[in-house]
Amino acid sequence: MNKLAALLAILGAAAFVLISSIYTVNEVEQMIITQFGKPVGEPVTTAGLKMKIPFIQRVNSIDKRVLEWDGNPSDMPTKDKLYISVDLFARWRITDPLQYFLRLRDERSAQSRLDDILGSETRNAVAKHELIEIIRTTRDRVPLRDALLTEAERNLDMGSLVPIQKGRKLVEQEIFAAAAEKVEVFGIELLDIRFKRINYNESVRPKIYDRMISERRQIAERFLSEGNGEAARIRGNRVRDLNKIQSEAYRQVEEIRGVADAKATEIYAKAYNQSAEAVTFYEFTRTMESYKFIIAENTTLVLSTDSELFKFMKGMDPKEGGAP
Repeated sequence: MNKLAALLAILGAAAFVLISSIYTVNEVEQMIITQFGKPVGEPVTTAGLKMKIPFIQRVNSIDKRVLEWDGNPSDMPTKDKLYISVDLFARWRITDPLQYFLRLRDERSAQSRLDDILGSETRNAVAKHELIEIIRTTRDRVPLRDALLTEAERNLDMGSLVPIQKGRKLVEQEIFAAAAEKVEVFGIELLDIRFKRINYNESVRPKIYDRMISERRQIAERFLSEGNGEAARIRGNRVRDLNKIQSEAYRQVEEIRGVADAKATEIYAKAYNQSAEAVTFYEFTRTMESYKFIIAENTTLVLSTDSELFKFMKGMDPKEGGAP
């Protein structure tokens, strides 16, 4: 019994030692073997079962995947003295695990180092460029114009974009190039960097809004003045056209009236010049019609005895009120 117990103890100890000397490496990690806190041998980068010295050596896992860095928004000045809040993000991975382990040890230290380097390079790049260079993406961008605008309105310089030399993409590339060189010494490869958000600082935001409102008001006043000028021109043309139409209509009316009077006179002449009796009757009727306009109830006429108006009154009987 004592021999069996000793044999089982030996087998158990051997199994424990064997299990302590075996470790696994999966596809998304790489290992650094340390002995008394110092790395020994080459980094283990292939997946599978591996061996180590039990109890003495320790396995340190290092991620092999693409990792993300998401910085906190930071206020910084641009070249044209405008304070903006810049939010940046980046992607990175560990390409030299031994160098990474010696200098940084873990991912938290790496994130802290990236905060320092990327934040510093971003601040330097923003300080060297004006705000428009950081906001605009490319030099070829053109403003959208309303399709309903006239050709003259499209030719106005309102809403035109300020010309730029680089643009946001080249500024990002500058930050990437400067930061990639600095993080390389830590065994890190910087894969990409992008501006996530750019906002005006709270202290300058009201001033920016006031300037934008002022610019919009100037554009509105320009459109309003042009509209008033166009309205005045239209009203002037309307009055001119109306006067022209009225004068043409009056001329035509007078021409028609003159032709009608001439035609009526011609008809009267033909009707009453057919005989002496017709002429006498015409004179009589016209004289009677004229009496209606010149003689009223209390009218007093002073006429000579040879007057044309008086010759038909000579034979009237005042008592009978008629002609003889």
